[in-house]
Amino acid sequence: MKRITGSLLGITLLFGVQGVAAAQEASPPPKVLTIIREFVKPGKAGMAHERSESAFVQAFTRAKWPTHYLAIDSLSGKSRALYLTGYDSFEAWEKDAGAVQKDSALSSALDRASAADGDLLSEIDAATLRYNEEYSLHAASVDIAHMRYFEISVFHIRPGHHKEWDEGVRMVNAAYTKALPDIQWAAYEGVYGMPQGTYIFFTPMKSAAEIDHAFAKDKEFMAAMGEDGMKKLEELSAASIESSESNLFAFNPRMSYVSEEWIKADPDFWKPKPAKASAGMGKKVEEKPAANQ
Repeated sequence: MKRITGSLLGITLLFGVQGVAAAQEASPPPKVLTIIREFVKPGKAGMAHERSESAFVQAFTRAKWPTHYLAIDSLSGKSRALYLTGYDSFEAWEKDAGAVQKDSALSSALDRASAADGDLLSEIDAATLRYNEEYSLHAASVDIAHMRYFEISVFHIRPGHHKEWDEGVRMVNAAYTKALPDIQWAAYEGVYGMPQGTYIFFTPMKSAAEIDHAFAKDKEFMAAMGEDGMKKLEELSAASIESSESNLFAFNPRMSYVSEEWIKADPDFWKPKPAKASAGMGKKVEEKPAANQ
């Protein structure tokens, strides 16, 4: 189960006026975020995968499990689904995984579901991220329950060049705070399952119109940065960034196990007609935990 630009300037084109947050009530993003990625075989995405994944949702629902997760489907890049689970700490993550294993009925249902789901997948991997508050902007006030997309941007930093990266990010944050004080995003640093020096930025959106809006605001950012600042930013980017990539993902309510608060906030979206699970299916223990709501 279960991430375009080559410079820090790319951040200015990617982050709209929303940011990642935990739930309907304003609260900081989770300190620890697990991401499970499922790469779906050709022809096995869509309803076929949703039917399979519904078994996991049903298993956790029957168990009334307190940890929730958000499923998102790729709209760019390889066909894949991501499952996001948030925790207050690594200790909380450990306790949740241990509790699942001790619940024999739940763990058995998840094992059955995993076996059936595996037939649809070509690959699976997992990563664990740590929230970076200093690189984030106003990330605690977004109503994620009413969002529909995530733009996820990944930056790989050159070894020995963290100082240049840090300076560049702070310049971007300062310019946005000056030019567009309502801008919001959340930044995470890779801890496990990805190369050292990996940073991931999450931008939630209500609609694709916000992508147009983000690009339209680029001139305001560059004005706040100034000509000398832009030149400095380009130099820092060239020195510090080894590679970067951005992709767009759509929230999938049928494959998500979300809180009652999210469902009540937008029942038409979060409570769709469930996909019918195949017989004998029942969730992956370590493979399907996501965003603490």
